[in-house]
Amino acid sequence: MSRLPAAVFLLMLSGSLFGQEPAPVQAPWTLLDQFDQPYTRNDQLRILLVARSMDAAKLLDQALQGKPADYLEVREAVFVADVSRMPALISTLFAIPAMRDYNYRVLLDREPRVVTRYSGDADKLLWVEMKQGKVVSEREFADPLALEKALQQVGQ
Repeated sequence: MSRLPAAVFLLMLSGSLFGQEPAPVQAPWTLLDQFDQPYTRNDQLRILLVARSMDAAKLLDQALQGKPADYLEVREAVFVADVSRMPALISTLFAIPAMRDYNYRVLLDREPRVVTRYSGDADKLLWVEMKQGKVVSEREFADPLALEKALQQVGQ
């Protein structure tokens, strides 16, 4: 047996023992927005904003008041709303048509397929920072002003 494979094995083992294993790359996913337009997660995504409830979605709406339509896109951010628990009739007739009045894109997680990949408080907006498809950090917001300030800092 060659020494090279053993050395590589030891390096891999030592990295995992000391918590230096790299974060896994997230598998791409595709969701439709409120206009039934698809969005596929790519490696340019920097900020993933996740709302599991109407209260969490309202936090983002308040933080984006008065902002231009491309505010999130400029920051390489997308917003995903979990609408899976909403009755289909309510979402189809009322909620999604109302979302069409927003000046920002809302990706609708109807099953849910994306929201369940992340943990967090349902009443808070989850902010997932990503780099080249890997999760770098996560934090939650319960205050729209703090969320607005964090979004402003991303734009600088």
